[in-house]
Amino acid sequence: MNQGTQPAAAAPDYTAHLRQHLPLQTSTVARYTLGNEQIWVKKSGPPHSMWRYRAMGVLASLLGQTVLRPVPHPGGTTAIATEVRRLQQLAALGLRVPQVVAADTQGFAMRHLGAPGYEALSLDTEIWQAAQQGKTSKSLHLWLEGLAALHTVHAAGTCLSQAFARNLIRCADGAVAYIDFEDDPSTVLPMAHCQVRDVLCYMHSTALHLVTAGAFAQARQHWPQWLSTCPADMQQVLQATTARMAWLRHLPDNRRLGRDIQRVRGAYALLAG
Repeated sequence: MNQGTQPAAAAPDYTAHLRQHLPLQTSTVARYTLGNEQIWVKKSGPPHSMWRYRAMGVLASLLGQTVLRPVPHPGGTTAIATEVRRLQQLAALGLRVPQVVAADTQGFAMRHLGAPGYEALSLDTEIWQAAQQGKTSKSLHLWLEGLAALHTVHAAGTCLSQAFARNLIRCADGAVAYIDFEDDPSTVLPMAHCQVRDVLCYMHSTALHLVTAGAFAQARQHWPQWLSTCPADMQQVLQATTARMAWLRHLPDNRRLGRDIQRVRGAYALLAG
């Protein structure tokens, strides 16, 4: 070895780290620094109660839409196995998801999507912050970026799990990634229905942000162009779903109806164009 040359740093032993920290970790998800990078360790938790599916359940019951019925799972090791499988499948399709670096029946480790030491913001947070600051054009741009991210997933022939804007995450390099795959809608629904479900979740989580930003009318103008790029079977399911939501147009724009109703009403207004 030449004088002054430093030996290459050994690659982190992710499996050893996972085995060491899983038994000691008290929270379901925790962040660690390993070498020069940050990783997240997610461990199995107790069985899930149905409150986790409240938003999906509200949408399904209000709209009478089977595509929105929650896809519950027992949690625990089953959820861990499902998420690891889905993350690996989506990564194999070239989609941006957290990289699984080690896995066990009780949990797994994945790389941090953001820059070390910095939080990786969700599109939900970014759109809301822009809306609060009165940045109409930025809010619209971010919303369209989310639609483009959904299109990328659907063009790959797959779907997300719960495609709310909170589960679309900004990576350190500026790309949008996808998280939260503890359930798999494609195991109980046809793919076109799963993809429509993605769209409805995204619209539900962003409609009121667009209203606050003053970008709602512009978003409605962009929607038909995006829809025209979708697969024919998905368009048919979405059009039928939107038709069944038509009664929502008769609801008053009244905050006393509750935020869930407002979100559903806003989502319909976006979809109806």
